[in-house]
Amino acid sequence: MSSSGTQLRSHAKLRENVQSWLIMLPGLILMLFFVWGPLFESVRMSLYKTRNVELVRFIGLDNFISVTGKDDFLQALVNTFSYTFWSLLIGFALPIVLAILIGETTRGKSFFRTAVYLPNMLPGLAVIILWSAFFSGEKSGVLNILLARLGIPPQTYLTRADWVIPIIIIIATWKGAGATALIYMAGMASISPELYEAAAIDGASVWRRIIHILLPAIRKLAGTLLILQIISVFQIMYEPMVLTMGGPDNASLSLMQLMWQYAFGGSMNYGKASAVAVIVTLILLAMTAVYSYFNRKESDWD
Repeated sequence: MSSSGTQLRSHAKLRENVQSWLIMLPGLILMLFFVWGPLFESVRMSLYKTRNVELVRFIGLDNFISVTGKDDFLQALVNTFSYTFWSLLIGFALPIVLAILIGETTRGKSFFRTAVYLPNMLPGLAVIILWSAFFSGEKSGVLNILLARLGIPPQTYLTRADWVIPIIIIIATWKGAGATALIYMAGMASISPELYEAAAIDGASVWRRIIHILLPAIRKLAGTLLILQIISVFQIMYEPMVLTMGGPDNASLSLMQLMWQYAFGGSMNYGKASAVAVIVTLILLAMTAVYSYFNRKESDWD
């Protein structure tokens, strides 16, 4: 009887595992076809001399040596890290602040949630065109019109090498901060109201409730969104490509834009483009591994 019961449980567990794999199978096939297949093909192509997408001959690491030996690669690498720095400085805390402000609002929460998410619904190209008119260096530029009323002469914002990356990050933050704020709000919704009530009874101010209850509760969520933001910003391409074409003098050129130039900018060198893509992937994998290591250490300490 005992042996029969064990056998039935084993069959039930096996059937459950098979059903689970069958449910995941379509997603795994799509991931294999659209993610892992192109990834491995890019690695393979980076080791070959190519004619368009045709592999001509194996050349080992020559594409990597050629790409990294050029000045535009070093400039793009520095710019990409600069994009990441400014993104964390300007755009990381803003969604948390928006989520807190909307969470503390007693009326019109639905309106404010919709308002902050609205920029995320706009097409990316439309956002770039909108902001290019705002930061136009002409007298007809929106920002220059506003500054003229204060007696400040017109400025050329997108042709200043020290301004262009922060401006692009401001545009990207304006577009994406609302969606991230909604994710934070969902995380904040899981906090027990009893904690807030107990803190209010003890006389804790709003600021103390934020510091001692809210922020610790969303710490892990913030860590996850941090690494996702770094990965996203590290792949920035169409904003500088449409807004400045990587200028002035490559001051806004990103690694992904450099990859696009190798692949579609005239030379059609897919081998070198794949080499840049592999380098970006390795950098992101290294960043993710470092984050996972420290996150695991922090979990062990907790």
